[in-house]
Parts: sequence; C-alpha cells; structure tokens
Amino acid sequence: MAALATLSAYFFIAPAANAAQSEWVQSEGGAVRIVADRPEPDGTIPAILDIRLKPGWKTYWVEPGASGIPPQITVDPQDGISFSGLRFPAPKAFHDGIASYTGYDRSVAFPLSLKREKSGDLNLKASVFLGICKDICIPVQADIHLSLPEGLAENPLDRARIDDAVAALPMQPSGAFRVTGASFDAAEKRLHLSLQTPVAAKPAEFFLSGPPGFSFGKAENVTVENGKVTAEIPVRVPAKGGALKSGTVMLVARSGDQSMETPLAFD
Repeated sequence: MAALATLSAYFFIAPAANAAQSEWVQSEGGAVRIVADRPEPDGTIPAILDIRLKPGWKTYWVEPGASGIPPQITVDPQDGISFSGLRFPAPKAFHDGIASYTGYDRSVAFPLSLKREKSGDLNLKASVFLGICKDICIPVQADIHLSLPEGLAENPLDRARIDDAVAALPMQPSGAFRVTGASFDAAEKRLHLSLQTPVAAKPAEFFLSGPPGFSFGKAENVTVENGKVTAEIPVRVPAKGGALKSGTVMLVARSGDQSMETPLAFD
C-alpha cells in the first residue's frame, strides 16, 4: 500500500443538517455522511456511517492490516447522545502485491450504536476519521453535525438504508454455523480453530480482531470435511509479549454467502 498522503490531503467539513442526513463529506475517492432516524422508545437511535466509494477505491475494516486505517468515530456526549461503537459487515481480504489488508471495495454502511440520554431536541456532533484508498491512501477527517428534533418524522428511505446495513451484519452463532473449538498456543503463537459451517465443500474465510498490539495472519493447515473446518492462525504478539485471554478476540467467519461473528472462548 502506498504511503499515506500528507496532512494537506485531509478534508474537513461541518455541514448543516438536512432532515436526518448530514451533507456528504467529499474526498478524492468517495464521500461519507451520517444517516439517522428518530429514537426508539428505549432511547436507541438507529443510525449509520454511510461511505460511498468511487470505482477502484477501498476503505478498511476494524483490523485493517499493517498499512491500513481503521474507521474511527467519536461523538460529543454534551449534546445528549452517547456512543458505544461501530458495527461492521464481513470484510474482504486484499493483496496488492506488496501488503495484505482487510476492508471493502464497494460502498458500505457501518451501523452506529447511539442512544438518547436526554429528552427534547438532540444534536449529533461526530468526528469521523477513516482511509479511502486506491494507489494512494487519502485520510479523511470530517466533523459532522446532524439535528434530531424531538418531533422528527420517520423517513422511510432513511430507515430502509439503516435496516439494510443492520441486515448485512454477520449473524450470531447457530447450530449450522458456530465455533466448536478454540485455543491459543502462546509458545507457538498460534490460534487453533474448529468450526461447523453451512457450506460443506469449502473452507470458511476468517477475519480476526483482538487487543491492541496483536494481529493475525492468514489461515494455515486448513482442513474441510462435511462442513467441519479446522485451521491454524498465526498470531503476531506485541514486542512486550503477552498471551491472549479468552473472550478478547472477535472472529468473523464467512461461509458461502453467510457470515457469523462471535468472541472466541478458549478451551
């Protein structure tokens, strides 16, 4: 992956609110905005970070690889909205001949975990930072403002975009698609995984994210038999060393057109 563009390539904008959509923040390879709907009775605010990519451009997953930029967002809590994280659809693995990285090569939406913390009109103030990349990687930083008045009417198109993004997220484990065993060998620096998958003839694709400083290589020694998949994942540990603890690694697995997400509980 080519080196990052200089700070002069950043794009800053603080757009005015337009119904439940912010203005698009434009960059060379695409654009980003936030789309939200009126709060639910429990205070949850349905919303997405909406990323529009031009052909040939990519953006990154939460664990992007050595040269990538993971999407980041912060929300100002003083305006009555709390934020507890982004959610991601299953990504793809890319290899550009020099480096490997993980992300998306089509327009994508990340659901936002937002919640109302006070009554009355709300103002969402979010700072977004992500990479949109082709031959170079353009860091995009945007300050996005979005008004959510108390009497906001539901917009069916906005709600459909949000619902589609939620539907694209990996499913929870099921009888047909689940981890059947997981362990971490600290001496060998390897994860050992076994899964039951819904597609019997093909190995699953694995995407892993873990604590700061840890990263994960490509699956090795993969076996497939009647939907039962085993694999070993090399683990790069921080320079200071350390062992992975049960529950600290999140696995996203793809089998055919289905994906599943779960934290790994080590044997």
